[in-house]
Amino acid sequence: MTEKFDAIVVGAGMAGNAATYTMAKRGLKVLQLERGEYPGSKNVQGAILYAAQVEKLIPNFREDAPLERHLIEQRFWMMNENSHTGLHYRSDEFNEEKPNRYTIVRSQFDRWFSKEIQAAGALVLTETTVTELIKDQKGRVIGVRTDRADGEVLADVVVLAEGVNGLLGTRAGLRERPKRENVALAVKEMHFLPRETIEARFNLKGDEGAVIEAAGTISRGMAGMGFIYTNRESISIGLGCLVSDFARVQIAPYELLEGFKKHPSVAPLLEGSEVKEYAGHLIPEGGYRAVPQLCGDGWVVAGDAAQLNNAVHREGSNLALASGQMAGETIAELKANGVAPTARNLGLYKTRLMESFVMKDLKKYKDVPGLLHHNTQNFFLTYPQLVAKAMENFVRVDGTPKLEKEKRTWKDVVSARSLGGIVGDAVKMARAWR
Repeated sequence: MTEKFDAIVVGAGMAGNAATYTMAKRGLKVLQLERGEYPGSKNVQGAILYAAQVEKLIPNFREDAPLERHLIEQRFWMMNENSHTGLHYRSDEFNEEKPNRYTIVRSQFDRWFSKEIQAAGALVLTETTVTELIKDQKGRVIGVRTDRADGEVLADVVVLAEGVNGLLGTRAGLRERPKRENVALAVKEMHFLPRETIEARFNLKGDEGAVIEAAGTISRGMAGMGFIYTNRESISIGLGCLVSDFARVQIAPYELLEGFKKHPSVAPLLEGSEVKEYAGHLIPEGGYRAVPQLCGDGWVVAGDAAQLNNAVHREGSNLALASGQMAGETIAELKANGVAPTARNLGLYKTRLMESFVMKDLKKYKDVPGLLHHNTQNFFLTYPQLVAKAMENFVRVDGTPKLEKEKRTWKDVVSARSLGGIVGDAVKMARAWR
């Protein structure tokens, strides 16, 4: 006889873990399936964790969760080939009793999260690939088929938290495969250094941490960003660009990362480090306009699989956790009330998402992805180069009259991008940002 559960969750990332934990804590019989060797085994290592959303799920998570550093400093760099112009924010307010953000190593954090899930009563099976969804004669999802022997498992609801590629949902006809211009490929390395070296180079002490996010010529005319995160005894460094741009420009991702690492502003931060990991990961970048259908008869989709990523603020994990929790709460409430998980009833999940910060933030920035994707030459090459040249003219003292320098800077700007073009770009950005 085929075993049946109240819910099956496909995926053990942030969204899948949040959904599984929420339902298990409410007494549902839940099965979580993960194709990796263990939860977190497929994730690129370093990441940022937003504490507020985790705290809603596990209030005392700080007591034993594997956290690296709490972030007190954020740097934004606009880079050309030889320099960077930066915006730097640092505050002792973030040295609070319950810090707001942490760097984490995903493989360690996800395994910890999985232990909490299993303690809550859920069954977690790893090294198990879900090959297809099972539907009844009316087209309702009633379970999954896996690559295990006797691999059919039934459930009232299936939560798709399978990541941005979402092949399972695509094969089942629940959504279209994400377009290449709505997905980024990020590559990342872990550079190990003594703890005291990291703290000296980034002006940190104790468990304080810093983040650097960078854009400009490092992406070679593609829409993308670089990033550097400080962990206790390692630095996570990476760079991501749109898949469509990689196809257009024909540059290998590792070449971009190598160039970023060798940049004169970055190389001193990594000097003497030992590289122990290189990995790649797909990230949803389409924003609000790329969000697919979120639920149907017997199924819901959450996290990256639902394109829930705020590319402007570089937020993903908190949106995944929030959507997973809301999906779990909706399913648990329908179960408690004896209500069938139809598309209409599961629509409560969509309503909750739309009323939350998740969709409100994505809707606010709905036009930003399109603006950046269609103006990569200006935003990721022309303007970074102009800013760098203007700053060099401003700070270099060589006996040239300041008025002459200002005229030279203005001439460079108008030559590279007309006054009308600059005004037009500013107006478009202002409209997309509102």
